[in-house]
Parts: sequence; structure tokens; C-alpha cells
Amino acid sequence: MNKRYLLVTGTFLLTLLLYVDRICISVAKDPISKALDLSNAEMGWVMSAFALGYALLQTPSGMLADRLGPRKVLTIIVTLWSVFTTLTAYAWNYISLLVIRLLFGAGEAGAFPGISRAVYSWIPLKERGLITGINFSGSRLGAAFALPALSILMAYWGWKSTFFLLGAIGVVWAVFWFWLFRDKPENHRGITAAEKAYIIENRQPAAKGIAKISVRQLFASRNMWLAMVQYFCSNFTFFFALTWLYPHVKSTYQLDSLAAGWYAALPFFAGALGNWFSGWWVDKIYKTGNWRSSRLKPATVGFLLSAVGLLGGVLMTEVNGAVFFLSLAIFGADMTLPPSWSFCVDIGKENAGAVSGNMNMAGNLGSFITSLAFPYLLLWAGTPNFFFYIAAGLSVLGVLVWQRMNPEKPIGIQTIESNSNSIPTAFARAKK
Repeated sequence: MNKRYLLVTGTFLLTLLLYVDRICISVAKDPISKALDLSNAEMGWVMSAFALGYALLQTPSGMLADRLGPRKVLTIIVTLWSVFTTLTAYAWNYISLLVIRLLFGAGEAGAFPGISRAVYSWIPLKERGLITGINFSGSRLGAAFALPALSILMAYWGWKSTFFLLGAIGVVWAVFWFWLFRDKPENHRGITAAEKAYIIENRQPAAKGIAKISVRQLFASRNMWLAMVQYFCSNFTFFFALTWLYPHVKSTYQLDSLAAGWYAALPFFAGALGNWFSGWWVDKIYKTGNWRSSRLKPATVGFLLSAVGLLGGVLMTEVNGAVFFLSLAIFGADMTLPPSWSFCVDIGKENAGAVSGNMNMAGNLGSFITSLAFPYLLLWAGTPNFFFYIAAGLSVLGVLVWQRMNPEKPIGIQTIESNSNSIPTAFARAKK
């Protein structure tokens, strides 16, 4: 097997585990609420505590991945978040659970920025879209399978033991990653000379000039702000699926735990399909010679489908129709991920960890708001419809934002590759 495909296998498994660990709190909502005597609003804060910790540590962890390399950083953070996954079972009251989930989110923060930094070094530019789609599909498949599987596991084994098991699996992944992965193909002894030469020849050239980007340069870039705004819009929709979809479907349509698990899993399968399709489409358009359209078109179509799905779901009165439209919404929202993360690597280059971390920070501020907006809007209006209207409006905003984004303008550094009259070497090769 080519070593870059082994890398993708490892990152795919990581994103799968990432979302199994993350969604476990949603499945365990009822037993945790009962054990700790928590209301829906308090559980909203528990879920949002994760998103807040996750958002605040995105940019620092991305910069750390750029500086220390994804091998060390991913090993450390996966071990840390696995510890906090286990500690969730030891929460004894509302405050302790809030703190543990905040630290759990902070521990997970470096995962996707670290993966982005590894992708920059290992994956040729013309393969970037599909590889990104594969990685994010792991998170969706992890969430999809986790909903029914964790429902069964908790029914027979208890929610505390389930958190113990997930923590142990994370530590095992971290050990294998440190043993098998290297930050660059040039440093991997097991790679063939042919594959090493192919990667080096076809990956995106490094920027000429300043090696490391500053926080000031990040926030001075219009491209960076646009990426952050559209990702906020995307995450606002998706994080609903990750936190409140399961309890919403279960209570609204009076389903038992297992039936709710299967229904709530369907949007995540749709999300995986959205990632695969969008990743394939990104690379297909790129190979025709239009770099900007390869990011713009999949993202625009994705946001439009998300808006249609969110509004369609409001009109449904039975579970099958509602889940169909919610699946369409998540399919569309997840279509925005391959172009978004490819865009971050495009404009960040060797600073891809910092750039993608900054975008993901903004996205997870959207997640933080989602976790609170859904229960409080439901309490205020007595219906979830207002939440879905807001999410649909943000999807339309995402469409408008993407019209101003340009992947051919890297952040903070003026290089020959960023000249509007020149074509990057790797891009020129992809056109052949």
C-alpha cells in the first residue's frame, strides 16, 4: 500500500473516533440528565461547553501542529481527549460535567488542523478534495454508526462503561499513530522512492518568504474572514445533528431509543455521501483547469441544498419526511467541507494548521451558539421552527460569502505562486 493511503486510513479512523466520542454525550443525554438531575437547558450548556473549548483552542493548536508537526501534536491531543472522555463517567454534578466537557473540547481542538498540516505535506494538490472528503466522511460515519450502536451498548452495559471503552480506544490509536507516521514523506523510511518523488513533484509548492504566519496576518486577510464566516454558517446546521437531532427526533415523534438512533443516523450517512461527492467534484473541476470554481461550485450547491432541506423539514408532520429533508440539509452542509478545508490548505500552505484552525474556531463558535439556540428557542416559541429558519438563512449567507473567496491568494505572503498572472507549478502539472 502507498504510504499516503496509509496516512489517509489513519486520519479516516481518527475522524471516525473523534465523532463517536463527541456524539456519545447526545446518546447518553437521558441517563446523564437523570443521574445528575439536569434540565434540557443545562444539557444545552453541557453540549455547548465542548464547542466553546473546541473553538478557543483551534488557532493555537493549529499553530502548534505547524511548529511541532502533526505526528507529535496528534499523538498528544488524542491521548488528552481520551482521558477526558473517560473522566466524563466520573462527573458528579452539573459544574463538574461542564468543566470536563470544556476540557474534552479543548483536547479535540487540534485534530482537524493537525490533519490539514499532514495533508499539505503528504497529499498532491490534485488529490486534495477527495482525500478531505474521505476524512470528513469518517466523522459522519462514526456519528451514524454510533447512534444505534451506543444506544444498544448503553442499554446493556451502562453509559459510564461506554465512556471508559471509548477512552481506551483513543489511547490505542495514539500509540499506533506515533509509531507509524512521519511528518514528511522525506522522513519516512518505509516509503518507496517512486512514491516519494511523486508526492514531492505534485504537492503544492511551499511559500517563498516568511516561514510562519502570525495571528495578525491571519486576521488581516479577507480570505481568512470569509472562510470563517461561511464555516460558521455550515457548522450552525451540522452541530444541530451532532447534539440535538437525536433527542429532537425521539421526543417529537415519540420513538424509543433504538428507533430514534436509526432515524437520527440517516442524516450522518447523507453527510458522508455529501463529503464523498463534493470531494470528487472538487478534484474533477480542478483537473479541468479552474482552481477557484473547484472550491466555489461544490460549496455553493451545498449551501443551497442545506437551505432547501432545512425549510422542507419544517413543513413535514411525520418522521420519514422530516428525516428525509434533514438528511438533505446535512448532505448539503457537508458538501461545503471538502472545498472549505481544501481552501484553507490552498491559502495557508505550510501554515495550513493555523489557517484551518482559525476557520474551525469560527465554525465552532457557530456550534456553541447552536447548542444553546435550539433549546432556548424551543422554550421561548414552543416550536423548533424558528431555529430551522435561522439555519436556512445562514446557509443563504454562506452562498453569498463564497462568491468573494479566492484560493489563489495565499495569506500574508506575496509569492510568485500568488501572482494572478502566473499558475502554480503543481496546478500547471494537474492540467496536463
